[in-house]
Amino acid sequence: MQADTLPKLLLGNGRRYGKKRSALREKEFGIWQSVSWDRYVEAVKEFALGLYKLGFRRGDKLAIIGDNRPEWIYAELAVQSLGGISIGLYQDSQSKEVSYILNHSEAMFVVVEDQEQVDKILEIREEVPNIRKVIYYDPRGLRNYSEDILLSFPDVQEIGHEYAGKNSAFFEREVGKGQGADVAIICYTSGTTGFPKGAMLTHDNLINMAANLTGVDPINEKDEFVSFLPLAWIGEQMTGVAASLMRGFTVNFPEEPETVNDNIREIGPHVMFSPPRIWEDIVSRIQVQIEDSSWLKKKLYHFFMPLGYRVADCRFNKEPVPLWLRFMHGLGEFMVFSAIKDHFGLLRLHRGYTGGAALGPQVFRFYHALGVNLKQIYGQTEVSGIAVVHHDGDVKYHSVGRPIPGTEVKISAEGEIQIKSSSVFTGYYNNEDATKEALTDGWLHTGDAGYIDDNDHLVVIDRVKYVLTTKEGEIFSPQYIENSLKFSMYIKEAVVIGKDRPYVVGIINIDFSNTGKWAENNQLTYTTYTDLTQKEEVLELVSKEVIRVNEELPPAARIRKFVLLHKEFDADDEELTRTKKIRRGYVEEKYAVLIDALYGGDDTIKVKDKVKYRDGRQTVVETALAVILMDMEVA
Repeated sequence: MQADTLPKLLLGNGRRYGKKRSALREKEFGIWQSVSWDRYVEAVKEFALGLYKLGFRRGDKLAIIGDNRPEWIYAELAVQSLGGISIGLYQDSQSKEVSYILNHSEAMFVVVEDQEQVDKILEIREEVPNIRKVIYYDPRGLRNYSEDILLSFPDVQEIGHEYAGKNSAFFEREVGKGQGADVAIICYTSGTTGFPKGAMLTHDNLINMAANLTGVDPINEKDEFVSFLPLAWIGEQMTGVAASLMRGFTVNFPEEPETVNDNIREIGPHVMFSPPRIWEDIVSRIQVQIEDSSWLKKKLYHFFMPLGYRVADCRFNKEPVPLWLRFMHGLGEFMVFSAIKDHFGLLRLHRGYTGGAALGPQVFRFYHALGVNLKQIYGQTEVSGIAVVHHDGDVKYHSVGRPIPGTEVKISAEGEIQIKSSSVFTGYYNNEDATKEALTDGWLHTGDAGYIDDNDHLVVIDRVKYVLTTKEGEIFSPQYIENSLKFSMYIKEAVVIGKDRPYVVGIINIDFSNTGKWAENNQLTYTTYTDLTQKEEVLELVSKEVIRVNEELPPAARIRKFVLLHKEFDADDEELTRTKKIRRGYVEEKYAVLIDALYGGDDTIKVKDKVKYRDGRQTVVETALAVILMDMEVA
């Protein structure tokens, strides 16, 4: 049987490894529980046959909502084994988002994790008439639910187990009918400009992507990977599903979202893929813990980090590292760097990947100074997650690397990045117009601006529509400035505005945890997030970070004014996507009055804003935000 689908890869691994190796591992009740490859196959088989008995047929669709658990992957592969299509939803999606995707995708079954997700579906039951069954895998709190639409995951598997006893070869025959050209998943984009679009990705798309990526960066069956980012995101599908089935490495699932950091440290993964916000968060936590450490540890850290940066820059520039510097860096590894990496679960990391958005060069250099092999990747949902990556020994912090095998990249006359490969999607589900805009003769129009440098590295500037030009004609990338700001341990998010404006301004979110800790250490009292943002000392603290960034920018791109927003940007307020990307157009529209006021002469701006809580309640916040005017001569 040709291994041209994900379920066929699973069956092959089941035969190859059997009980000899762990395919999955999940922490329950404080103990890591292993699932062998043959049990993995059996769990998928039982659920697939249970679905079949419930009426699931080839071409049907099943949606999955929940945290990362083995049951998620069992359900996904079971659906694909029957020739169906799986659709992932983010576990923190609101009811209206769930309703939209379930209706748009025409899903007939839903697998959910727990009571919270069951309640979401029951709340919108009248809005999603196509849904036949809702299958849950965490029964806590559901004992007294009597709705006929509900079934437990084990009950479906038991139905499948009974069917398998009478039809022993049925499952393998169904898997054998699958072809590489079949759609495997509909992966919904992040929706930065409106409702998300459903990208149809075939088995060929996903398998070719995994083969090409692991051809550049070999991953073997002995490697460990921690799956903690939403499986609805293409980045997690790329590594935790497709690459793991291709190469047979072990996928580990955290006990709870709150224990992810501890679980990563326990496992010590060899491979890690995260969007920039995760890597930025680790940098912030390192910086905070260093500041809270002993006098000696701080001295050692501040002595060896500059040496680490020098080694990193030598390697970026492909220059030989002097013998004395290699020795000192090795000493720094022994005395400082290895302890930091071990504390954050990075000690055994062979390769760390970052993608989904741009990572600031300061953060990138920081990890290489520590000796962490962090690589930028570039891709999109529409290209199965990856098209370009840093190759070993050829890393540049300002680029995203070179194309992986089987991938062509070109720059259009308008400066747009375009991609052709066997991993490019077949189109958007039920959206022919968007498909025609995205695909031309097999070339994917990414919507990103960039260029290819003299070493054939791709440099991504920003989204084409977000590359800004000031009235003086100066071009700049808001994303670059925002990432530079977020390198600060005190800044969590930032939005920079300047298109067709006389100068650049910023709206900044403080990092509440780190800034709050700083305030406590400096005996500064505060009550709420809003209160903390308007403290004179905090405004001065953030001003220093803005000055640091301004000093690295050309005069026309420097931030002239900024405010600390009274609230954090939030996906539930539609300011962020579910993958935590800024919905820039929406933010600029929502805060248009505030932005216009930044170009006025007032020292404060009064704001009145509706804040939405997770339980659906709303409240109105009224406050005054201080406008900070930067000294451009100093900057």
